[in-house]
Parts: sequence; C-alpha cells; structure tokens
Amino acid sequence: MDKQKKELELYIHIPFCVKKCNYCDFLSAPADAETKAAYMEALCREITEKSREFRTYEVVTVFIGGGTPTTVPAREIKRMLDIIRKYYDVQTEAEISMEVNPGTVNAEALQIYKLSGITRLSIGLQSTEETELKCLGRIHSYEQFLETYRQARDAGFDNINVDIMSALPEQTMESYQKTLKRITGLVPPPEHISAYSLIIEEGTPFFEAYEADILNLPEEDMERSMYELTRQILQECGYKRYEISNYAQKGRECRHNIGYWERKNYLGFGIGAASLIENERFHNTSDLNKYLQDTREVTEDHQKLSVAEQMEETMFLGLRKTTGVGLEQFEKNFGIPLLQVYGEVVEKHRKEGLLEFVENEDGNRSIALTLKGMDVSNYVMADFLEPTFFAT
Repeated sequence: MDKQKKELELYIHIPFCVKKCNYCDFLSAPADAETKAAYMEALCREITEKSREFRTYEVVTVFIGGGTPTTVPAREIKRMLDIIRKYYDVQTEAEISMEVNPGTVNAEALQIYKLSGITRLSIGLQSTEETELKCLGRIHSYEQFLETYRQARDAGFDNINVDIMSALPEQTMESYQKTLKRITGLVPPPEHISAYSLIIEEGTPFFEAYEADILNLPEEDMERSMYELTRQILQECGYKRYEISNYAQKGRECRHNIGYWERKNYLGFGIGAASLIENERFHNTSDLNKYLQDTREVTEDHQKLSVAEQMEETMFLGLRKTTGVGLEQFEKNFGIPLLQVYGEVVEKHRKEGLLEFVENEDGNRSIALTLKGMDVSNYVMADFLEPTFFAT
C-alpha cells in the first residue's frame, strides 16, 4: 500500500438478469443483447471519465454485482477490468469479487474470469431444495449449482462464497438443515457463507402474496430457530461469524463488505450505484436511458454528512460486525470518546444484555452486540440514531 494514497473500494452494478426473482427488489431486469452491449460501453466510459478525480487513491477491493453480472459476455467483464487497471492504481493484492448465478455461466466463462484477475466468487444458491428454489423464482436447480461450483474450482478459484436463505415460504427446519449440511459438506467446502433471512420487500411478487395472506411463511419461533441453527452448524464446521449474516473460514472474510461497515471510501459505477467519498454520499441515476446517453452527469442526491451523521453511521454499520465499534478508533476519528457521546445508550443495552465490551485481537476494546443483541439488532441500532450529545 502506497502510504501517500488513500484506500478506495469500487462497486460495479450490472443490472441485468434472466428473470426477476419473486423476492427481489434490486435495480435489475431482463434485457436484450443490444442493451447489454450499450450498457457495458457506457460503464467503461464512466469508469474512464471518473478516474481523473481519483489519482490520489489506491483501489483495494472491487465488487461486481447486480442483477446477474454473468448474463453479459465474459469478455466484456475482462475488458472492463482491464480498463480499471489502466486508469486506476489497483493494489497488487486487491480483492476482486463477482456475483455468479448458476444457469448463467459455463467452464469457459469461469476461466476467463480467473484470467481477468477475479479472485473471489459469490454464488447465489439460496436453497438446495428444488421446491424452495421454484417458489423463490430462481432459474437454476441444485444440480446446476453443483456443476457451477465444480467448474469454478476447476478454473482455480480458491475463495468462494455461497448465499443461502432461511424463513422461506413452505420451508421447514428439516429442509433448511439439509441445505446447511449439503453446503458445508461440499468438497472442498466454500470459504465463506452468507446466510440471510428472507425479507419481504414492497413491490415484489412476494409482497403481493403476503398482503393477500397467501404466502405461507414460517412462524417467528421457527425463524429464530433457523437463525440459531445457522450459527450452530456453521460454527461446528469451522466458520467464524464476523457479521450478523456472514460466516467465513479464518482469513476469508469479505474485505469489500467490511469496508462498507467501516465506512471506507467507495465509488459506485453503473445505474443506481451508491458512493461514499470523504463523508459525502451520492448515487447514480436509476434511469437506464439517461445513463446510456451521457455518463458524465449521472450522480444525484449529494449529501455531505455532518459529524453527528458520521457517528450514527459508524455505530449502526460497525455494530453489524462481531468485533463491534472500536473505542480507540472512534476517538481517533472524531476527537471525542465514544462513551461521552453514547454512554447512556451503551449502558442501557448493557443492562439488557444486548451490548458488551470486548477485547479484540489487536488489544483494543470495542463495544459489540451480544448473541442476544444480534437477535434484536435493529432495536439496538435505532437507539444510536441522532445522538443526544448534539442536541441543543
């Protein structure tokens, strides 16, 4: 790392998919080959144009997400990464991740991704049960996932995440346990597992079914049991929980996501992509036609964060990590002790058994959620909004 340069993360949004899943509210949709080609051209233009503003930064992670990035030709992904390396100072050991969906990729494409310098894949499985995959609206089968996983290993990828979901319609404890056992039993097992509970988002087919009371979701007690089963099985299989929904083998945590939770500078490319640069948040237009016409004036909603807002984000993002928010780092960032700002809130939730002080590997103390606190994290984090320290 060049000590004279600041760290920068890049996020690249590719908004295309074969078909929208029933639970998905992401900015994504099917598109024809011509639209995809025009978008990739515009994306490469935006990446090139913005590079002039970031010559004093070193890129430490790149994340290609969507949508389904693997619905565009693999050679376009390679070209885009070549342009990033040409116009940005990319760290030699940079983590370069890409989302991959079974049913949209083959052995040849995976080899191109590997040769392009991608170091980490995130495979969207969600479930190993065919009935659950069909209910979710996924386009792939469990067998197709296994084939994709094998091909990725054959291509040389040694850092793979698998996404799974719990609290699905019609899902049982037995079917969810089978998914967990099958994924941890892969040879070799994935280095990282993201385990999310289904969230019903407005504007999705699942939301309409939920409103009509025809979505048969597990009871709250069963959802909590699934949550606990995840932690138990993954821990037994050597995975360390490092964030509310993320588990990794030692040293295989997703560096890019940790950057989000620690509020590192990140720059988003593509429609709808968000950025945080020197405590200013902004995002790109969600209008595809506007983006294709001119990528020079696509950023919107610039917001320079106040010190109070920076503190809020530090707390509700940092508390997602099992290591919590470092007391020393907080004071270094803001010139004031964390407990001077949030002492009452911390003490309240400590008494409730939801927060605790922990000693981290670096010898510094942090405030972190307890296991009980992680179960009700939204309740705890809400108390860190609008710190009363700044009240007049």
